[in-house]
Amino acid sequence: MPVEFLGIATTSDASETTSRTTAPFDKQYLERIVRAHEDNGWTRVLFAYGSSGPEPSALAAWTAARLDTVELLLAHRPNVSYPTFAAKSFATLDQLAEGRLSVHFITGGNDHEQRREGDTLAKDERYARTQEYIQIVKKAWSSAEPFDHHGSFYDLDDFVLDTKPFEGRTPTISFGGSSDAAFKVGAAEADIYAVWGEPLDRTAEQIQRVRTEAVAAGRSTPPRIHAAFRPILGATEELAWEKAHRVLDRIEERKAAAGGVLSRRHPIDKPENAGSQRLLEIAAQGDRFDTALWTATAKATGGAGNSNALVGTPETVAQALLAYYDLGVRIVSARGYDLLDDATDFGRYVIPIVREEVAKRDAEAASAQAA
Repeated sequence: MPVEFLGIATTSDASETTSRTTAPFDKQYLERIVRAHEDNGWTRVLFAYGSSGPEPSALAAWTAARLDTVELLLAHRPNVSYPTFAAKSFATLDQLAEGRLSVHFITGGNDHEQRREGDTLAKDERYARTQEYIQIVKKAWSSAEPFDHHGSFYDLDDFVLDTKPFEGRTPTISFGGSSDAAFKVGAAEADIYAVWGEPLDRTAEQIQRVRTEAVAAGRSTPPRIHAAFRPILGATEELAWEKAHRVLDRIEERKAAAGGVLSRRHPIDKPENAGSQRLLEIAAQGDRFDTALWTATAKATGGAGNSNALVGTPETVAQALLAYYDLGVRIVSARGYDLLDDATDFGRYVIPIVREEVAKRDAEAASAQAA
């Protein structure tokens, strides 16, 4: 099965290592970074969501009008709109993008961040709400006749969408999380289940958990698996590791300058979400795992989101990613620390190796099946 690659769309060049050098909201930079992905072999880009950030669907619509082939992954929190409004917004955007839209539903793992936009539900309630929300969105996309819905969180009557997604398709739905509630909801409802990059054995455990919960939900085909990493590339192994330690130094410098924090969205100590807790637990066991996984960046950021790195030459990082592919990972998220340059380098030097090797694997599998 072909492998896909997910990058990031942003309106500035700020990262954990880099103070912003662009305007706070720079639409020219947004076009540049998405074009760098489109021109260098990436499948799609993510428009992330934060309570204080720009509205991602507007950014995605603006981008869709300017770039022709890159796909758009829109992050969405169910607490910020009613599901019928979301369904029509997604369908409209998919029409504008001519079928290039996917949606990533974020339930929210930080109570304080959720309360910034009025969400006071407890974590397990949020997951239950997300499941009901996704079910309504999918029904709105597919139903030709008006329908009613009376659930635990939403009530509506006689709803039907006049504008469906492009050419009758259903946009891909992705979902992530590492808690019990997350696995149950995502395995039941999502097309793609997203996990953060962990050692191979821990990733295998998560993949098996997704598959087990999918069977329990009555699904014959489980979600595809998406794993996220921070690539740090060098022309040689030595240069790659020198660069990695410079990255870590820059993170610590930025953190110190900001009084020990990097983001209003994520605490450095004692994160609430299970995924970050897992990353910190792994980092406490050691800095290096398998051939290229490095946890020092996750430890320095408090396990904030996608924060474990893959360090090495393009060939080393590609072989590390192929080991995840062999476990069952089919979508790779890779976001560097120097956003534009790293997107270009990863696209030029890593993606072609991985795609070529995956094609060989697929051809060998097809030959074996035919025999």
